[in-house]
Amino acid sequence: MSSKNTRRKVQTSLSSPEIDIWSLDTNQMKKLMLEMYEELELLQILRIDSSCISRFLDAVEGYYHSNPFHNFRHSFCVTQMMFVMIQELTLSKYFQPLELAALLTACICHDLDHPGLNNTYQINAKTELARRFRDKSPLENHHAEMASCILDDVNLFQHLSLSQQKEIKEDITFLILSTDMSRHNDILGQFVAIADQFDFNNPRHRSICKSMLIKACDVSNECRPVNTSEKWVDCLLEEYFNQSDLEKSSGLPYAPHMDRDKVTKANSQVGFISAILIPMFQSLTRVFPSIETLLLKNLREALSHYETQDQLKGDNTT
Repeated sequence: MSSKNTRRKVQTSLSSPEIDIWSLDTNQMKKLMLEMYEELELLQILRIDSSCISRFLDAVEGYYHSNPFHNFRHSFCVTQMMFVMIQELTLSKYFQPLELAALLTACICHDLDHPGLNNTYQINAKTELARRFRDKSPLENHHAEMASCILDDVNLFQHLSLSQQKEIKEDITFLILSTDMSRHNDILGQFVAIADQFDFNNPRHRSICKSMLIKACDVSNECRPVNTSEKWVDCLLEEYFNQSDLEKSSGLPYAPHMDRDKVTKANSQVGFISAILIPMFQSLTRVFPSIETLLLKNLREALSHYETQDQLKGDNTT
């Protein structure tokens, strides 16, 4: 296939969960992130040119490390899934342009400077991050702080009014903090409580909805085809195992779901998909029914795939 045809194929799949994210290099991912801003007409809204977004993306990419999972490709995947939702759920009907800019920008920045060791490790190891943020969402607070510094350095919002700058920066911080999985049940519970009477004119409802959208995008790998998503499981387990190995050698507590001696790919995914992902995405269908065909179909196929693997492994050990 020619490079021109390949580019056309990528462009047409940019608003689809079917995009082949593993075929893209870093520069291609940054170009596609720029295209997302352009497609949503956010350059006009922010009154900037493409070179400003490019400087922002270059700065952001420099603060993502070569972790197995929490790396720049993960940032791209989360951002691309948000773009899918904005386009396919027609979120521009319900949210203001600056809110869409905040959603996209928060996705790009949501794991900035991630060390590959989660909040539990930070707190138990009494790291500098945990001390600085008093054990309260240390990583997410750090990501938000890094995002604020980069946004100020590149002056991404310089042409907005002061009140608009304050609004969008606060929104980005709020969204990044929403990705702390220790808050999952609280945010999901708040959304479920309002879903059947959801009102897009209600500011509180809108805020809870935006929290759910970025949370969903952050853990949306299994909403992609299995031949794409399964590689991410390997990456996540590698990062988990590296952490639990460090915790064991340091005499720190370690989580069973991160222990290489106890976890298999299949049983870890069956539990996560059935207990966390399906309930969350099903709840979103109460406000956005098209999520059923857009994302839940792949999610259920992934669950079936891992249940089969888990059963085969069980049969082989009996």
